[in-house]
Amino acid sequence: MKTTELTELSVDDLKARLAELTEERFRLRFRSATESIENPMRFRALRRDIARIKTVLRARELGR
Repeated sequence: MKTTELTELSVDDLKARLAELTEERFRLRFRSATESIENPMRFRALRRDIARIKTVLRARELGR
């Protein structure tokens, strides 16, 4: 997910997307403890997408 796509979303949409990604990260982490993951790079992608969303939300909070 690109930052330009995120800036076009509303705050409510960003918060919903953040909740979805956090839940997906939890489920992936839980599943990796019990079985092998077919795409381990998904961890990195999820972590970075969550960070991007949090950055956009914080920038809007500060009024930038």
